[in-house]
Amino acid sequence: METIAFRMVLNPGHAAEYKRRHDEIWPALAALLKQAGVSDYSIWLDEETHHLFAILKCSADHTMDRLPREAVVRLWWDYMADVMAVEADNTPVQVPLVRMFHLE
Repeated sequence: METIAFRMVLNPGHAAEYKRRHDEIWPALAALLKQAGVSDYSIWLDEETHHLFAILKCSADHTMDRLPREAVVRLWWDYMADVMAVEADNTPVQVPLVRMFHLE
């Protein structure tokens, strides 16, 4: 099992909408993430900086690299583009985070 963490940026004033959309995550998207080997996925908000911190676990044989080619993922990114920082193709701007400490 591998743990991956990354940072994204929420547009100011959109925290409630971002949370609402994730509270109602599309079942097809959730199923696709699980099929790709993703589990224990959390997103946290730093309200001062509007940074979103995502942490997830994935299986050793995960297929996360295929997710950007999936139609439901592209539709979700289009749906989320008005509330967060995105690239020109609506891919969320993601900055990988480096683990500095872990206590189990």
